[in-house]
Amino acid sequence: MMTAIIPKLPIRNKEMTRKYYSLLGFKATQNDFEAYLMMVKDTMEIHFFEFSELLPSENYGQIYIRCSNIDAIYDAFLKKNINIHPSGHLKQQHWGQKEFSLLDPDHNLITFGQSLI
Repeated sequence: MMTAIIPKLPIRNKEMTRKYYSLLGFKATQNDFEAYLMMVKDTMEIHFFEFSELLPSENYGQIYIRCSNIDAIYDAFLKKNINIHPSGHLKQQHWGQKEFSLLDPDHNLITFGQSLI
C-alpha cells in the first residue's frame, strides 16, 4: 500500500534552505544528514538534496501544495516580507483553483492552491 509522496528538490546550501522554509512554517526534522535536509509542516514533508553545481536560473524543480484558507496564508507571507513570484500573485485561475507562487533561493517553484469547486 502506498501512503505518501515526498518531493525531493535540489539546493545549493542546507542552511539557506532551512532558513527560507522556516519562514514558510516548516521545521527541520531531527534527522541531520550530510548534504540532505528534511523539512515538515503539518502532514507535509519536503526533502532537499545538495547539488553544489546547481544554477538557479536553470532549475525547474517544482512542488504544488494544496491548502485551505489560501487568503490567510498569502497574507501571512506578505506580512513576513516573503517575495511572491512576479507572475504568481494570488488569483483565481480558470481551471478552478485560487493560487499563488514563490521561488525559493534555488528557484524551486512553490505553488499554493485552493480548490474553488
